Formats: sequence, structure tokens, C-alpha cells
Amino acid sequence: MKLLIKQEHAIFFLKDTITEEVLYGGAAGGGKSALGCLWLMEMCQKYPGTRWLLGRSKLKNLKETTLNTFFELASALQLTRQFHYKVQENSIRWNNGSEILLKDLFHYPSDPNFDSLGSLEITGAFVDECNQVSYHAWQIVKSRIRYKLAEYSLIPKMLGSCNPSKNWAYKQFYKPFREAKLPRYRKFIQSLPTDNPHLHPGYLQSLLRLDRNSRERLYFGNWEYDDDPAALIDHDSIADYFNPKHLKPEGVKYLTIDVARKGRDKTVLRVWHGWLCIYRSEIAKSGLDEVVNHAQNLQLKFGIALTNVIADEDGVGGGVVDFLKCKGFVNNSSPLEMREGNIYIKPNYDNLKSQCSIKMAEMIVNRLAGEICDNDNVLQSTTEEMEQVKLRDIDKDGRQGIIPKEKVKEHIGRSPDEWDSIMMRYWFALRKTYNAKIRIG
Repeated sequence: MKLLIKQEHAIFFLKDTITEEVLYGGAAGGGKSALGCLWLMEMCQKYPGTRWLLGRSKLKNLKETTLNTFFELASALQLTRQFHYKVQENSIRWNNGSEILLKDLFHYPSDPNFDSLGSLEITGAFVDECNQVSYHAWQIVKSRIRYKLAEYSLIPKMLGSCNPSKNWAYKQFYKPFREAKLPRYRKFIQSLPTDNPHLHPGYLQSLLRLDRNSRERLYFGNWEYDDDPAALIDHDSIADYFNPKHLKPEGVKYLTIDVARKGRDKTVLRVWHGWLCIYRSEIAKSGLDEVVNHAQNLQLKFGIALTNVIADEDGVGGGVVDFLKCKGFVNNSSPLEMREGNIYIKPNYDNLKSQCSIKMAEMIVNRLAGEICDNDNVLQSTTEEMEQVKLRDIDKDGRQGIIPKEKVKEHIGRSPDEWDSIMMRYWFALRKTYNAKIRIG
């Protein structure tokens, strides 16, 4: 079977003695699933008695898509008599003793550490549509690649396929590739539909008729576009947020503090002059005393009144609020009443964090908030988190909410540490004096 040029490039890296992880794809119609299936077929035949993983986010989708591609290619290559598909065991057994295990790699709350893969030993893995699984799942699968490597003088090999997506695949593969900073053990190969001469012209035309974002992603392979309708902050708005030449530091100064909690290693503090963040600092693995002292120093340096300081009150942050005696922000508390004309009404948000996140996103999109930042790492981290500020269940009626922090962590492959200290700034826009409050009902 003649491979596409880009597929040949991928196979070269899958057979060398340096590359351990290959990400292939970056658009529709580039032969992603076919490449992975062909690679597994060759490895199973070439190395008898080895064990390989074929995974996807959900086993049901794998069987309806990738597995069908596997069977079609096996039939075309007349290999169907060399293996048996064990339906109940979710495996493909080859006559020479090799095996392909079909695995569900979805991040289930009941198995956050993928303990179901704990005793697994494999020789290599292909994860189709890997952008749909968490980076933690990718790492766990990689850690299980050790079976018969020494016997055949192999190194761990892992192949992933995906379409452009602003998650860990972008951070770990595409961005370093674009900046020529991809480590030697990783390779990224961009495969576009125009690289595949076997595609029907009508299919290419159908891709060109998609909406702009989908067309950019699936036809042109543009990773800088995000077609998620739930996203609240677009790429251009984020760029303008960090280039706030249209904003002036004026009015009242505020301090927002996102205190480190379990599983996180730093406290992030932001100083605001009006709606412009003029200073950001962080404290790594800090105690309460250090956070309080640092906050008090910032108050003194920038002239910030205690009533204009707010800290995340959940968990350890409660101690900071008690010691500093500042305002406390409780993420899951009820949303605050909002003014409409001369009255205050109850808003339709599921909690205070969703309310402030959605309203702060509006400020950023409307170019009313910005940040002065000269740290590339902070800029990149904050950009990643802003791209993940998304509505939850947008197709359902009811209270508006944003996707939870644990889901964001899955998407970006780390704990989000920046957004909370940004969205808390909006709390001060909701604050009002009792004299100005007009109750209804």
C-alpha cells in the first residue's frame, strides 16, 4: 500500500532510535487513523508476541470509527486471516502471539489517576484523536510502554493523531514545533487534506464551505483558531488585553489574591489601577504569614485600601482572609445582585465565580480591561487559561456557568493559576453600598 508523503515522514520517525512521541495530523482528511492502524499492523507482524494499545477518548467511538478503518485496511492488505477480533475482550489477537488492546482513555471522575491502566504493560501505543483525551492520560499510557522492548531492542514509541485544538496538544507539540523548540524525542507532522490525492474533490469543497473557524482548522490546519462556540474570549481580545495601549491607569487601586490550595504550588497576586493590571507577582509554596506579609507590602507600595483587597476564601485562602482581614471571595457562593437602571435584580448565574468570570470576559472582549505584562511565561499561561473560559452546557436552558477548574486542568495539562486572580477583579464592580441598594419584592 502506497503511503502519502507525510505518512512516510511519520513512519520514519516511528522507526528511528530517537523519537518517542509523534503527533500526526493537524487537519481533516490527512490519513491520520489509517497511519496509526497501518503502523500497529506492521509492528504486530514484525515483532511476534508484542502487545500494543489502540486508544481513544471513548471506546464506543473507537469501535465505530478507528476500528472500522483498521478492518478496511486489513481487508485491502489481505491480512484478515492473520488475526482474530475478540469482541468481549476488546482486543485483536494475532496468530504470532501479538495483541492490540482497545482502550477507553476518557478521564472518568471515578478513576482520576487512570488506575485501570495501572498493571498494563505494552510495547507501544496509538491514540487516535488524542486532543480529546487529557494530557494525564497520554502520560500514563506512555509510562506503560515497556513490554519486550529489551528483547527486540526497541525504545518506547507513541503515536497520536488530532485536528487543531487549543489544549495540551497545542502546548506540548504544535507551539514548540512552530518555535523550533520541540525536544528531540518529540516530532510533529502537519498533514493537510490537500496532501491526500485520494480525497474526492467534493470533500475538499465541503471543507471550504464550513464556517470560518472550522475551515481554518480542518482545511488549512490553522491551530490559532478555536471553533468552540462556548469560548467567551477570542484570540484577538486576548492579544489586546496584553497590549493595553487603549487603557489608562486611573481611578481606584485594587489587589486580588488567588491563594494556593491543595494540588497547586503558588499564590498569584494582581494589582489593578482601575481596570488595568499594573503589577503581578507570585509566591511559590508559601505559608499564610508569607502571603499576608507580601499582600501588606503591596498595599503599602501601591496605596491600596484594605477594603479594596480580596482573596480567594476557599480552603487555605480562608486563613489569609482572616489574618489580612480583607474581603473574601467564595467561588461557589450565590451570585450577587446586579443593577439594572435604578433597581437590583438577581442574575442568572450558577455561582459567584461564574458570574465574575463571564462578566470579566465581557470586559476583556469589549476592550475595557487589560494587563501590562513583560513576562512571556505569564503571558502564555494566562492566554491558555483565557482560552478555556467557556460556558458549560450552552445548549441547555437554566443558570449560566463556566466549565470547572478540573476540566480546564485536563485541557491544558496543568493546574490553572492565573484566571482566578483576574476574574475576581469584577467583584468590585458588583460591590455596592447599602444606601444605594434598592430591594425589589
